[in-house]
Amino acid sequence: MSVSPEPPFLHACRRLPTSHRPVWFMRQAGRYMPEYRAMRARHGFLDLCKNPDLAVEVTLQPVRALGVDAAILFSDILVPVEGMGVHVEFAPGPVISDPVRTRAQVEALRIPDPQASVPFVLETLRRLRGELAPETALIGFCGAPWTLANYLVEGGGAKEFTRMKRLLYEDPAAGEQLLQKLAATNAAYLAAQIAAGAQAVQIFDTWAGLLDPDDFARWALPYVQQMIAEVRRMTAAPIIYFARDAWGAADSLRSCGADVLSLDWRVPLDLARRTLGPDLAVQGNLDPATLFAPWPVLRERADRVLAAAGNAPGHIFNLGHGILPETPVDNVRRLVEHVHSWRP
Repeated sequence: MSVSPEPPFLHACRRLPTSHRPVWFMRQAGRYMPEYRAMRARHGFLDLCKNPDLAVEVTLQPVRALGVDAAILFSDILVPVEGMGVHVEFAPGPVISDPVRTRAQVEALRIPDPQASVPFVLETLRRLRGELAPETALIGFCGAPWTLANYLVEGGGAKEFTRMKRLLYEDPAAGEQLLQKLAATNAAYLAAQIAAGAQAVQIFDTWAGLLDPDDFARWALPYVQQMIAEVRRMTAAPIIYFARDAWGAADSLRSCGADVLSLDWRVPLDLARRTLGPDLAVQGNLDPATLFAPWPVLRERADRVLAAAGNAPGHIFNLGHGILPETPVDNVRRLVEHVHSWRP
């Protein structure tokens, strides 16, 4: 019996040669796609996340429409915290009606079994693995402890997240216990996703840029390292870490333990590859706003990213953050085709 070839995306994660530059996009399923908007008009956001039939369909929409090299599970980083005892609603952004701000609240948080707390996520992944072609990889994901803690303590999104830092200064033991519980919860969550069919996982640290390098090394890095070490004990699947706007902590990023660092558009990829060294693959890092540009401009900016990443194996083309609402789908599709055909 013949063995299916490994997807190019996974080869790139492992810094192996690929036939073309693999490409996928953060938030590649979502509001910019008419198919998604049609479903969203009939279903609430959490309904889409928690119903495997709907989550599978939304996950597959960009794979069919764009020809990307990887599908990423349609869900949200806050989905697993419900199993910890935190109630989350979306209106449309996340709202936590009872923010976690005291030591007693932190101590009351559970570390859930993902089989019991998020069975719908695991069922979605099992179905997706059966639906996807062998050459298309399946990515699972979670939020990093620092980023999740900011949402839990703030009570949702905010222009300036200050309450988590305040908790860490006023009651360091409580703040660190919260980060520890989030790390344990999400390590188990990632391992369960991989067991259910995810071939790689990404850790989103969207608010890493709130920290200076010293605080990043104290409050973000150790808990990401804990998660990665725990997942490593159970699987060899590639792990991607995306710490947005955190290049100032490059020394810490290099030691996080991930296979791939996903980078935002604020750092040139040639500088990143020289700084990080040959043992880390990189992902990124086109500015998402560039997708609104006329095609000649978009192509030139994409070529700049591809050239900066260099010819050595270990680059996955992506954006420096998620696709923005109202992005022209034709521009995204054309960009995928261009990246696939690009040669040095």
